[in-house]
Amino acid sequence: QVQLVESGGGLVQPGGSLRLSCAGSGFTFSNYAMTWYRQAPGKERELVASISSTGRSTNYADSLKGRFTISRDNLRNTVSLEMLNLKPEDTAVYYCQARRAMLEYWGQGTQVTVSS
Repeated sequence: QVQLVESGGGLVQPGGSLRLSCAGSGFTFSNYAMTWYRQAPGKERELVASISSTGRSTNYADSLKGRFTISRDNLRNTVSLEMLNLKPEDTAVYYCQARRAMLEYWGQGTQVTVSS
């Protein structure tokens, strides 16, 4: 059974940081590109950052470059998202996705709320 389980979300003050993790199981994690998306209330889901199956290539939303860092550990089947200097507009549900060709799997999401 394929599972992607996100963790690490929560409430943080503006300027704070969080590290999200996503653990994959039930598939060959190292064969899949991994992507973090987010969806804020009333808005469409948007790409945050992606990382290739080997971890050698990463891609970020232009507006998030320099604050967010994606990484992966193919031995532990995890992908992480380090988020620094968080802003209220970063408030959203964050999802991880595993993708290989036409196959894709999604986690249930983890809530990140940035508020004082």
